[in-house]
Amino acid sequence: MSIKAKAAITNGIGAFSIQEVLVGNPAKDEVLIAIKASGICHTDYDSMKWGKPLILGHEGAGVVIEAGNDVDGLAAGDHVLLNWAMPCGHCFQCEQGNHSICENFSPVTGAKGLHGVSAGHPEFTSTTFQGKGIERSFNLGTLSSLTIVRKEAVIKMPMDIPFPSACIMGCGVMTGYGSATNVAKVSRGSSVAVLGAGGVGLNVIQGCRIAGADKIIALDVSVTRLALSKQFGATDVILVGQEPGGMDKAFNDVKELTHGRGADFAFECTGRPALGAAPLALVRNAGMAVQVSGIEEEITIDMNLFEWDKIYLNPLYGKCNPMVDFPILFNLYKQGDLLLDELVSKTYGLEDLGSVFDDMLKGNIAKGVILF
Repeated sequence: MSIKAKAAITNGIGAFSIQEVLVGNPAKDEVLIAIKASGICHTDYDSMKWGKPLILGHEGAGVVIEAGNDVDGLAAGDHVLLNWAMPCGHCFQCEQGNHSICENFSPVTGAKGLHGVSAGHPEFTSTTFQGKGIERSFNLGTLSSLTIVRKEAVIKMPMDIPFPSACIMGCGVMTGYGSATNVAKVSRGSSVAVLGAGGVGLNVIQGCRIAGADKIIALDVSVTRLALSKQFGATDVILVGQEPGGMDKAFNDVKELTHGRGADFAFECTGRPALGAAPLALVRNAGMAVQVSGIEEEITIDMNLFEWDKIYLNPLYGKCNPMVDFPILFNLYKQGDLLLDELVSKTYGLEDLGSVFDDMLKGNIAKGVILF
């Protein structure tokens, strides 16, 4: 039996509309979820130009409606967080501990390629739009009142975590926090520079704070975002001038704050290709630079920036291991260490999705959330 749902659907060439879809029954290894909240980030905006119709959204939290026969540990009424890593657990990369780059189920690295349908489900037919099956962004499609996902995408969560705060863990929080703790393994007493204090950058900052970094330097062009970064753990802030030479001055300011050497760790969180090499200029010799924001364009790097013994990493999803990392995040939130409520600047209805994108692109919000 099919159920009607409201969803944000892109035409693949830059536009979206709110439409009615029909959602069927979950397969034996799937779960039917009523989405209660969906976070919005730049990837959702970018996905409108991926060249194909999609149900938008990849950060979601909600309630289990029905679980397939092969799904253990989940029942109707459970509160759940959705994640798009979906490790199969037995491919080469999963056996190496690289769960975020699973070769079978990852929508980014799987057999179908970038943002395609996972190898495990070569074609989605459980959700239809205008009589045809339709894909979900990152195999989730959280900008829909109902969605069907693989069991590997579902993490049961405590009932007392608010849905708006929970949903943003599914991508932006995990990416930022994990980049600090899983990827860089920021050490207690270390110095850190974070370029870009938007949604992901703020989570890098609080990941570094939780890891025990002694000096956390936030760099941004926005006074508002820099002020917010202090709430999340920044010990120093640098307003980057947008005039010629503004970044060079910022690099020098970081060195002055780090005994003339540069930071032990530096993170790029702006998504701007022109700044892809910037973290290398912010770290000391033998320091670590992490490109967090997912730049995929071709860039040119002066190899002198690697002198000497610097490490540059380009991780996916903060090297997330869903079954390990999300329970840690739940506990950190309940202890008051992980700030989530403070990240949600504003909530909207699905019909206001255009306003969310506008507010995000103008830098008016840290994080916008759609409520169902």
